Amino acid sequence: MEFYCRGWVLGITLLVFATMANIKSQKKRILTNAKRQERNKAVKSELRTRVKTATSSAGTPESAEDVRMAMKRLDKAATKGIIHPNNAARRKSRLMKKINAAG
Repeated sequence: MEFYCRGWVLGITLLVFATMANIKSQKKRILTNAKRQERNKAVKSELRTRVKTATSSAGTPESAEDVRMAMKRLDKAATKGIIHPNNAARRKSRLMKKINAAG
């Protein structure tokens, strides 16, 4: 029985026990998936932050730049496959709705 790191909770590593074949490529795959998961989590977190910043700065002089950066990050995440293209389109649409309503 093998175990691998699943995440952090209050500085404690969560270990998940899983039955796994003793295949070298599968062990590597688990490590790569964990790295990818962390990267995707960071990108999704940045997306939420960018959209929130753009929404809160509606009507201010830096609003245009915040909206542009939020749109850019959403498009980039969709291109890289982190979120679905329809998800990015929906988020962009909702963001523009809020910006136009505030302006």
